[in-house]
Amino acid sequence: MSTDVLEPRVQAALDNPFWSALQSLHSGIALRAGAVARYPAGYAPFLGVASAADGDIGAELEVLVAPGESVYLIGVVPEAPPGWRLEAFRPLAQMIRTTPLPVAEGPEILPLGDAHRGDVLALTALVYPHYFRERTMDMGRYFGIYQEGRLAAMIGERLGTGECREMSAICTHPDFNGRGYAGRLTAMLVNDTLARGALPFLHVSHENPRALQLYERLGFWHRRDIGFWSLRRA
Repeated sequence: MSTDVLEPRVQAALDNPFWSALQSLHSGIALRAGAVARYPAGYAPFLGVASAADGDIGAELEVLVAPGESVYLIGVVPEAPPGWRLEAFRPLAQMIRTTPLPVAEGPEILPLGDAHRGDVLALTALVYPHYFRERTMDMGRYFGIYQEGRLAAMIGERLGTGECREMSAICTHPDFNGRGYAGRLTAMLVNDTLARGALPFLHVSHENPRALQLYERLGFWHRRDIGFWSLRRA
């Protein structure tokens, strides 16, 4: 991508990222009921709707969400049916990068696979605990840096379509903070994503100023604040 003006279909995908990914990149694992789709619980607790104006979708939600279960939505949210609890969180910053980044010198970056799954789950449980599941790694490629026999930092791919790809689970073990590992991993994956013809994007909480500052230093553009909700079935 060399232009700051994104194509309308890319804009639409970024504005409704769960739904867009479930209709394209992750259609093979999507669970669907009408204009509602979700990831299996073992992958991610995410649900998407085609439009906020789809009317009463209570029956579809009941097919997909178990009693007592909470799912998360981003960008587009329906009206909560009776008996469901919708909670709005502070919107997330959605950020993009359209040009390559210099990659700082540092330790080797390794592809992460099944042999590393235990290490990935341990690190995410420590520093990225809310949305990472047993099979989240199967949603895309993951990369990491090992130091002293431990997974010191990691990054992965999560949402996306053929034209845009989300970078996610960018995290560093507290014992290895301050060494530039997250920046090195992010620059590597940005460049690889762009080389594949896709737009790199990510979501970050405004309550995580350290991460926001990192992405700003790397030259990410704050495209928009995007709504973020949980929906719980009674």
